[in-house]
Amino acid sequence: MLWGMCNDNNNARMKSEKVMKIISLLFAAALLVFDAKAQDANKLLKEIDENLMPESYEATRKIINEEPNGAKKEFIFYTVKKGKDRIAMLYLLPASEKGRSTLRLGENMWLYIPSANKPIRITSLQSVVGGVFNNADIMQLEYSEEYDAEFADGTAEEYILDLKAKYKTVAYNKLRMWITKDKKILRKVEAYSASGMLIKTLEFKADKKFGGGLIRPSIIETYSPLFKGYRSFMIYQTVRKRQFPDEVFSLNFMGRLGDLRK
Repeated sequence: MLWGMCNDNNNARMKSEKVMKIISLLFAAALLVFDAKAQDANKLLKEIDENLMPESYEATRKIINEEPNGAKKEFIFYTVKKGKDRIAMLYLLPASEKGRSTLRLGENMWLYIPSANKPIRITSLQSVVGGVFNNADIMQLEYSEEYDAEFADGTAEEYILDLKAKYKTVAYNKLRMWITKDKKILRKVEAYSASGMLIKTLEFKADKKFGGGLIRPSIIETYSPLFKGYRSFMIYQTVRKRQFPDEVFSLNFMGRLGDLRK
């Protein structure tokens, strides 16, 4: 009888070990599937970056801020970008702002005012133009450099990605992004705080051919529940691939950005 009890215990232990092995294999398989999906989501995010802008370019943009009473204020900028972490911007209009410039190197940002002849530090959540766009929106680098992506439930026509900030210095803790499945074009971004509060919505509209094979939305409209009745528009007038020397993206060059215009 003792032998039978021992044999039963051994059988039970073997069954238990077999079940644990199966559970471990299933868990490992689930991790592989999750990792593959995460890789696919981040691959799509990089593709979105590539479809939005060349890695290095020059562009002319207009920003229009609309207030609830109908008042408007317009700005025009000449913008240059190099690689994944450098962008600079020169004010062209209004005349009162002409000659000002901004520079972003990674997460560090500066504003240059000719009368002061000295760059001053600014933050991503401030706005050099007022309105709903902040500095991070205006001097956007590449989403894939700042965020990790996961697929959310999409639709028949659109992918939806949930983005989580890689660093604490990123302007928004979370983003939700809508992308067309056919042409991989960005259509909408919702920006959220760490607590899950919606901060603003950005809608990407009016696809336009800019040359060099680039087709992208020419208008970005943004609005926020925090600024009821206010809207801001960013209009891309020109975009062109162009290479620049490293010295262009330095504090010493901020007062000479106008020399780059052809």
